[in-house]
Amino acid sequence: MQIGSLNLGPRPVLLAPMEDVTDIGFRLLCRRLGASMVYSEFVAADALVRMVNKSIEKLTVCEAERPVAIQIYGKDPIAVRDAAQIVVERAHPDVLDINFGCPVKRVAGKGAGAGLLQDVPRMLEITRAVVDAVKVPVTAKTRLGWDAEHKIIVPLAEQLQDCGIQALTIHGRTRAQMYNGEADWTLIGEVKRNPRMHIPIIGNGDISSAEDAVQAFERYGVDAIMVGRATFGRPWIFKEMHDALQPTDHSVDDVIPSAYPPMSADWKLDVLKEQVRQSVARIDEYRGILHIRRHLAATPLFKGIPNFRQTRIDMLRAETLDSLFQIMESTRELINKKY
Repeated sequence: MQIGSLNLGPRPVLLAPMEDVTDIGFRLLCRRLGASMVYSEFVAADALVRMVNKSIEKLTVCEAERPVAIQIYGKDPIAVRDAAQIVVERAHPDVLDINFGCPVKRVAGKGAGAGLLQDVPRMLEITRAVVDAVKVPVTAKTRLGWDAEHKIIVPLAEQLQDCGIQALTIHGRTRAQMYNGEADWTLIGEVKRNPRMHIPIIGNGDISSAEDAVQAFERYGVDAIMVGRATFGRPWIFKEMHDALQPTDHSVDDVIPSAYPPMSADWKLDVLKEQVRQSVARIDEYRGILHIRRHLAATPLFKGIPNFRQTRIDMLRAETLDSLFQIMESTRELINKKY
């Protein structure tokens, strides 16, 4: 699959943009484990234009994580255009993505993100302004529509393509659904089958296993898939999908320091420890551990272990690397019994 001149190879799997999740450390780890391209946390255009430090920091990119996309959002065409120029000048991303899909109230409720599904002319004005302002490939991410009565994605995809975007990611839910219910991929497939569409179509929503990944490509014909919430505490999902989609490619077999076989329970524990190390190295010991707690709380590695509650509590309360790793190491026997 190609986005402009960027070749991502056959059946690529992308890491979705997620606030407070897809920082540089997590992006690097997911790239090592097989993600074809990674996306930054989404960044508010207004904040970039005002040079808010926290937002500017989100533009930090390193060569090892490329190809990388930076995603921005906003409702004012001039602000989004100016923010796009700032992103390109400072970060030199491989792709610039516009967020037309975030459903949360503080974004969509203010007319940005998925809120623009209620104001398509403004969405298209923003898109044209950004495409005209930068020389890197511009892409967009959106949803099926505002609600079940307004699933507009088929004609909208053509309109966005006409504005000059070079790929479109579609999440298979409406804004009204938020993240509830099941993602509906039938309209994603319809967009892909539209003979007037020539840009790559990236499917997103409820891809949580290697089997889901294979089915998305085979049943709906998408050019790529994007994985989001299923990566929480499970960055090795990219290796699972890579091995299923590219069975002859063994380039991600030995990318994590571990004495254990890839995809074994012990190896997965070592992946989580590597994620902690990266977080601590990037921030500091205390805040790095705090930042990684959502992944430790969400990981399926510890799910279903009998009488694990106190160990989980201790793990999530640990404040030093030594104490956290001591607790994590104590779980090896338990997770091996489970698996």
